[in-house]
Amino acid sequence: MTVDSPLRRLRLRAPLLIWLVLIWNLLWGTWSWANLITGVLVALTVTVVLPLPVVAGGARIHPLPALYLIGHFLVNLTVSSAQVAWQTLRPSGIRQSAVIRVQLRTDSDLLLSIISQNLTLVPGSMVLDLDRRRMALGVHVLDVGDEADVERQRAEVLATERRVVRAFGSAEDIARLDQEPPQERATAPAAAEPTR
Repeated sequence: MTVDSPLRRLRLRAPLLIWLVLIWNLLWGTWSWANLITGVLVALTVTVVLPLPVVAGGARIHPLPALYLIGHFLVNLTVSSAQVAWQTLRPSGIRQSAVIRVQLRTDSDLLLSIISQNLTLVPGSMVLDLDRRRMALGVHVLDVGDEADVERQRAEVLATERRVVRAFGSAEDIARLDQEPPQERATAPAAAEPTR
Protein backbone atom coordinates (compact mmCIF):
# COMPACT_ATOMS: atom_id res chain seq x y z
CA MET A 1 0.00 0.00 0.00
CA THR A 2 1.46 3.35 -1.01
CA VAL A 3 0.81 6.60 0.79
CA ASP A 4 0.36 9.65 -1.43
CA SER A 5 2.13 12.78 -0.30
CA PRO A 6 0.09 15.99 -0.12
CA LEU A 7 2.30 17.49 -2.83
CA ARG A 8 1.57 14.58 -5.20
CA ARG A 9 -2.18 14.79 -4.50
CA LEU A 10 -2.09 18.53 -5.23
CA ARG A 11 -0.19 17.91 -8.48
CA LEU A 12 -2.78 15.34 -9.58
CA ARG A 13 -5.64 17.71 -8.71
CA ALA A 14 -4.03 20.78 -10.29
CA PRO A 15 -5.78 20.50 -13.72
CA LEU A 16 -9.19 20.18 -12.02
CA LEU A 17 -8.44 23.08 -9.67
CA ILE A 18 -7.33 25.31 -12.54
CA TRP A 19 -10.45 24.37 -14.53
CA LEU A 20 -12.75 25.15 -11.58
CA VAL A 21 -11.08 28.52 -10.96
CA LEU A 22 -11.42 29.34 -14.67
CA ILE A 23 -15.13 28.42 -14.65
CA TRP A 24 -15.67 30.45 -11.46
CA ASN A 25 -14.17 33.55 -13.07
CA LEU A 26 -16.12 33.04 -16.29
CA LEU A 27 -19.36 32.75 -14.33
CA TRP A 28 -18.66 36.06 -12.57
CA GLY A 29 -17.82 37.64 -15.91
CA THR A 30 -14.92 39.74 -14.64
CA TRP A 31 -11.31 39.04 -13.79
CA SER A 32 -10.24 40.39 -10.41
CA TRP A 33 -8.06 39.36 -7.50
CA ALA A 34 -11.17 38.82 -5.38
CA ASN A 35 -12.69 36.46 -7.97
CA LEU A 36 -9.37 34.64 -8.38
CA ILE A 37 -8.90 34.11 -4.63
CA THR A 38 -12.52 33.09 -4.00
CA GLY A 39 -12.32 30.80 -7.04
CA VAL A 40 -9.27 29.05 -5.56
CA LEU A 41 -11.05 28.71 -2.19
CA VAL A 42 -14.22 27.34 -3.81
CA ALA A 43 -12.21 24.93 -5.99
CA LEU A 44 -10.27 23.62 -2.98
CA THR A 45 -13.46 23.24 -0.96
CA VAL A 46 -15.24 21.39 -3.76
CA THR A 47 -12.34 19.00 -4.38
CA VAL A 48 -11.88 18.25 -0.66
CA VAL A 49 -15.58 17.94 0.28
CA LEU A 50 -16.72 16.26 -2.96
CA PRO A 51 -13.68 14.35 -4.25
CA LEU A 52 -14.00 12.68 -7.63
CA PRO A 53 -12.96 9.04 -7.98
CA VAL A 54 -9.55 8.43 -9.46
CA VAL A 55 -9.66 7.61 -13.16
CA ALA A 56 -7.45 4.61 -13.76
CA GLY A 57 -4.76 5.27 -16.33
CA GLY A 58 -5.67 8.89 -16.94
CA ALA A 59 -5.32 10.58 -20.29
CA ARG A 60 -2.21 11.07 -22.34
CA ILE A 61 -2.57 13.93 -24.75
CA HIS A 62 -0.91 13.51 -28.13
CA PRO A 63 -1.03 17.07 -29.58
CA LEU A 64 -1.25 16.44 -33.35
CA PRO A 65 -3.84 13.63 -33.16
CA ALA A 66 -5.79 15.75 -30.63
CA LEU A 67 -5.86 18.68 -33.05
CA TYR A 68 -6.95 16.32 -35.84
CA LEU A 69 -9.73 14.96 -33.58
CA ILE A 70 -10.97 18.46 -32.76
CA GLY A 71 -10.85 19.58 -36.40
CA HIS A 72 -12.67 16.46 -37.60
CA PHE A 73 -15.25 16.87 -34.82
CA LEU A 74 -15.97 20.49 -35.80
CA VAL A 75 -16.31 19.61 -39.50
CA ASN A 76 -18.50 16.61 -38.67
CA LEU A 77 -20.63 18.78 -36.35
CA THR A 78 -21.22 21.35 -39.10
CA VAL A 79 -21.93 18.83 -41.87
CA SER A 80 -24.18 16.67 -39.69
CA SER A 81 -26.15 19.70 -38.48
CA ALA A 82 -26.85 20.68 -42.08
CA GLN A 83 -27.79 17.10 -43.02
CA VAL A 84 -30.21 16.71 -40.10
CA ALA A 85 -31.77 20.11 -40.86
CA TRP A 86 -32.27 19.07 -44.50
CA GLN A 87 -33.70 15.67 -43.50
CA THR A 88 -36.30 17.29 -41.28
CA LEU A 89 -37.28 19.93 -43.86
CA ARG A 90 -37.38 17.84 -47.03
CA PRO A 91 -40.81 16.58 -48.13
CA SER A 92 -39.95 12.88 -47.72
CA GLY A 93 -38.62 13.41 -44.18
CA ILE A 94 -36.28 10.97 -42.49
CA ARG A 95 -36.43 7.56 -44.17
CA GLN A 96 -35.55 5.21 -41.33
CA SER A 97 -33.46 5.23 -38.23
CA ALA A 98 -31.44 2.32 -36.92
CA VAL A 99 -29.90 1.14 -33.70
CA ILE A 100 -26.53 -0.47 -34.36
CA ARG A 101 -24.21 -2.32 -32.04
CA VAL A 102 -20.52 -1.60 -32.56
CA GLN A 103 -17.69 -3.62 -31.03
CA LEU A 104 -14.83 -1.38 -29.94
CA ARG A 105 -11.21 -2.25 -29.26
CA THR A 106 -10.56 0.01 -26.27
CA ASP A 107 -11.47 -0.92 -22.71
CA SER A 108 -10.50 2.34 -21.00
CA ASP A 109 -13.37 3.98 -19.11
CA LEU A 110 -12.08 7.43 -19.96
CA LEU A 111 -11.69 6.70 -23.67
CA LEU A 112 -15.11 5.03 -23.85
CA SER A 113 -16.63 8.15 -22.26
CA ILE A 114 -14.88 10.46 -24.74
CA ILE A 115 -15.97 8.29 -27.69
CA SER A 116 -19.58 8.25 -26.43
CA GLN A 117 -19.66 12.02 -25.93
CA ASN A 118 -18.08 12.64 -29.32
CA LEU A 119 -20.75 10.53 -31.04
CA THR A 120 -23.67 11.94 -29.03
CA LEU A 121 -22.71 15.59 -29.54
CA VAL A 122 -22.88 15.21 -33.33
CA PRO A 123 -26.47 15.59 -34.62
CA GLY A 124 -27.90 12.44 -36.16
CA SER A 125 -26.35 9.94 -33.77
CA MET A 126 -26.82 9.15 -30.10
CA VAL A 127 -25.22 6.53 -27.87
CA LEU A 128 -28.02 4.58 -26.21
CA ASP A 129 -26.01 1.86 -24.51
CA LEU A 130 -22.43 1.45 -23.36
CA ASP A 131 -21.60 -2.15 -22.49
CA ARG A 132 -18.34 -1.76 -20.60
CA ARG A 133 -17.76 -5.49 -20.11
CA ARG A 134 -18.16 -6.32 -23.81
CA MET A 135 -16.59 -3.04 -25.03
CA ALA A 136 -19.61 -2.34 -27.23
CA LEU A 137 -21.77 0.67 -27.99
CA GLY A 138 -25.43 0.76 -29.00
CA VAL A 139 -25.81 3.80 -31.26
CA HIS A 140 -29.02 5.28 -32.69
CA VAL A 141 -28.45 6.79 -36.14
CA LEU A 142 -30.80 8.73 -38.41
CA ASP A 143 -31.61 8.27 -42.06
CA VAL A 144 -30.36 4.82 -43.02
CA GLY A 145 -31.68 3.44 -46.27
CA ASP A 146 -30.05 0.03 -46.52
CA GLU A 147 -27.42 -2.30 -45.08
CA ALA A 148 -24.64 -0.29 -46.77
CA ASP A 149 -25.71 2.81 -44.79
CA VAL A 150 -25.63 0.76 -41.59
CA GLU A 151 -22.11 -0.48 -42.33
CA ARG A 152 -21.01 3.07 -43.21
CA GLN A 153 -22.32 4.28 -39.83
CA ARG A 154 -20.55 1.39 -38.05
CA ALA A 155 -17.30 2.30 -39.85
CA GLU A 156 -17.71 5.93 -38.76
CA VAL A 157 -18.05 4.86 -35.10
CA LEU A 158 -14.85 2.81 -35.42
CA ALA A 159 -13.12 5.78 -37.08
CA THR A 160 -14.19 7.97 -34.15
CA GLU A 161 -12.75 5.40 -31.77
CA ARG A 162 -9.48 5.44 -33.73
CA ARG A 163 -9.23 9.25 -33.62
CA VAL A 164 -9.99 9.42 -29.88
CA VAL A 165 -7.56 6.65 -28.96
CA ARG A 166 -4.78 8.18 -31.07
CA ALA A 167 -5.41 11.55 -29.37
CA PHE A 168 -5.70 10.39 -25.75
CA GLY A 169 -4.76 6.71 -25.48
CA SER A 170 -1.77 4.95 -24.02
CA ALA A 171 0.70 3.03 -26.17
CA GLU A 172 -1.20 -0.20 -25.37
CA ASP A 173 -4.53 1.38 -26.41
CA ILE A 174 -3.04 2.59 -29.70
CA ALA A 175 -1.48 -0.84 -30.40
CA ARG A 176 -4.88 -2.46 -29.83
CA LEU A 177 -6.30 -0.40 -32.73
CA ASP A 178 -4.49 -2.67 -35.19
CA GLN A 179 -6.50 -5.67 -33.98
CA GLU A 180 -9.88 -6.53 -35.37
CA PRO A 181 -12.68 -5.67 -32.94
CA PRO A 182 -14.13 -8.79 -31.32
CA GLN A 183 -17.22 -9.79 -33.28
CA GLU A 184 -20.54 -10.63 -31.70
CA ARG A 185 -22.47 -11.63 -34.77
CA ALA A 186 -24.88 -13.80 -32.79
CA THR A 187 -27.08 -10.73 -32.48
CA ALA A 188 -28.48 -8.86 -35.46
CA PRO A 189 -26.03 -6.23 -36.72
CA ALA A 190 -28.70 -3.57 -36.92
CA ALA A 191 -32.31 -3.05 -36.08
CA ALA A 192 -33.98 -0.55 -38.38
CA GLU A 193 -37.34 0.95 -37.68
CA PRO A 194 -39.31 3.71 -39.38
CA THR A 195 -39.57 7.03 -37.57
CA ARG A 196 -42.92 8.51 -38.41
